[in-house]
Amino acid sequence: MQYDVIIIGAGIAGLYTAINLPSDLKVLIINKAEPWECNTFYAQGGVTTAVNEEGIASHVEDTLNAGDGLCDREAVDVLSSGSIAVIADLIERGFAFDKDSDGKLLYTKEAAHSADRILHAGGDATGRYIHHFLLSQNEHPMLADATVIDLHVENDKVCGVEVLHHDKLKTISASCVVIASGGIGSLYAYHTNAYSISGDLHGICVEKNIPLENMEMLQFHPTVYVNDKAVQKQLLTEALRGEGAIIEDENGYRFLFDYDERGELASRDIVSRALFDYAQKSKKQIYLSFKTFEQEYFHKRFPNISKNLQLLGFNLPKDRVPISPAFHYAIGGIKTDLNASVNSVEGLYAVGEVASTGVHGANRLASNSLLEGLVFASRASVDILKHTYPTCKVLSSGEYGELKLKSDKDKKDKLRAIMWDNVSIVRTQRGLTRALEEVESMLKSDIGRLLKLRLLTAREIILSARKREKSIGVHTILEEN
Repeated sequence: MQYDVIIIGAGIAGLYTAINLPSDLKVLIINKAEPWECNTFYAQGGVTTAVNEEGIASHVEDTLNAGDGLCDREAVDVLSSGSIAVIADLIERGFAFDKDSDGKLLYTKEAAHSADRILHAGGDATGRYIHHFLLSQNEHPMLADATVIDLHVENDKVCGVEVLHHDKLKTISASCVVIASGGIGSLYAYHTNAYSISGDLHGICVEKNIPLENMEMLQFHPTVYVNDKAVQKQLLTEALRGEGAIIEDENGYRFLFDYDERGELASRDIVSRALFDYAQKSKKQIYLSFKTFEQEYFHKRFPNISKNLQLLGFNLPKDRVPISPAFHYAIGGIKTDLNASVNSVEGLYAVGEVASTGVHGANRLASNSLLEGLVFASRASVDILKHTYPTCKVLSSGEYGELKLKSDKDKKDKLRAIMWDNVSIVRTQRGLTRALEEVESMLKSDIGRLLKLRLLTAREIILSARKREKSIGVHTILEEN
């Protein structure tokens, strides 16, 4: 099978790339599970945009401040200045963001934003609405339930992919490949990601010596209900705090103000660390309280959270919900330029959470993720159409051995525990060394290829964390006695 463009992933970044490529181009979207099983589908809060040209400067400033000095200023400028065009394009195509009774767009605020600039749809179902809309706009074929297990690269030129589909390996050739496979959630015991998000493509990049950067920069969402048995934990969007929800201990004490004068509206890394620290020191349960909300407004504004927590036995907004931080977003990833191109491999692109564009620095500003997917997908599609990438024949499909072993399940669970205990909100060199030893040991054991890719990604995260000896943004590393 030969295509002009293969897109790995059917979230916002992959789909927006696809719909910006003409129908006469031979494009294939490869999705690991069902089309909706991606992080975009579960995104609640919204999508950031500069409200107008005058609003770009403050959005850039907020993004840089959240990124704690590690952002690429040029990339942030591209993100914010490009926001107006991609939002206008969605609306022109027919997408409907939430509006007030006068038909004006509703903007909300989240933590570390200095202005109301976040658009939402379906109340707290922005990602789901955008995802469904982009699927309806897409004219290109999709191969679902297909896992990419390798990239074919010959002489620094991408030639295609190797795919596991219905337990059979398939070699699919392409002149151009766009990686939009998302983050690394399944490496952690507690996470908010779709179950299929496991960092496979990062592991392949390690094998191919494709540069990754800032892999230690992992964002943990502070407000997650983790007391159920589901692998994917119930996210409680930051928009709740932006509109008045408060964090308190079991006695009703709002301790966040002891850590930052902004309280609930401090950036995510600060809030997550505060929750972690306060829980350890006080041994008290921490809650998210919605007592400032009127019942009718709460159910209208946050219908999915209301329904999901009602099924778990909560009566909102009356009841408060016990919370904990959980892994949420991979800030680093495959290093790209401002057109989402991976410069070390001709014809290879990376967009969305899998990429490291430089816009998030050491800490992603809330709701910049959907925007990044849109802006850099748009730039990738434009760049693809500017080039005529030569085709190259895949010389060999490679020898992969066993893809899965029965013993892999226990090792996956062990890996999740290792990463949560040693490579999460607060890190130590001793804990990172312990984690590295455990991961190296598993890599030397009898494992299937899919687990190997996860372990390679985990090892890269640990190695990156060990190299950064000073705390910055989401990377907090403690000195040991």
